[in-house]
Amino acid sequence: LDLSGPTQAQESANRLLQTMLSIAARRGIVDPSLQVQALMHPMTEHWMLIVRRLQHGNQRSTSIDAEFLLSADAIALGEAAKSLSNLLTNGAQIKKNDIDRADRQKQAPVQSFEEAMRWLFAEADRGMNRQRYKGLGEMNPGQLWETTMDPSVRRLLRVQIEDAISADQMFSTLMGDDVEPRRAFIERNALTARIDV
Repeated sequence: LDLSGPTQAQESANRLLQTMLSIAARRGIVDPSLQVQALMHPMTEHWMLIVRRLQHGNQRSTSIDAEFLLSADAIALGEAAKSLSNLLTNGAQIKKNDIDRADRQKQAPVQSFEEAMRWLFAEADRGMNRQRYKGLGEMNPGQLWETTMDPSVRRLLRVQIEDAISADQMFSTLMGDDVEPRRAFIERNALTARIDV
């Protein structure tokens, strides 16, 4: 997307609209409310795109500006898109080894990475039962034994606070009432965090 001037912004709006309509069509979705408009921001006087669509009867607007395009998330998405584009050809298949039998593979024909990801997630979810708990009090005895109480798998580690001032600052950043330092920390570390869901 190029927002450097009125012509570039309008061309970017047209390309984005066509791309979004194409993706929706592949999913079998028809959305006549979808609009992409190039506008100059009244305060910054920089060009931006406004994406509008109806969602559950409510108009939803999303703005795409130069600040977003220069963000770490947008840059990472752009690099991923470049590396993944044109990797799939006609007749592409996704394969996964069967966990129960090493000599057997599961496979499926795919047309897009989106289709491949849906297939992989469906395969990963097969036979899984996800549960989330806010605390140990919500678990039954069997679940407590599997996750926390079994002495053969639990570990107790001593935590030492080498720098109490640094630890206090980190605690204040993450748990304090001031939102901005927490937001800055999350944005700075979002792409490197390892989240176990």
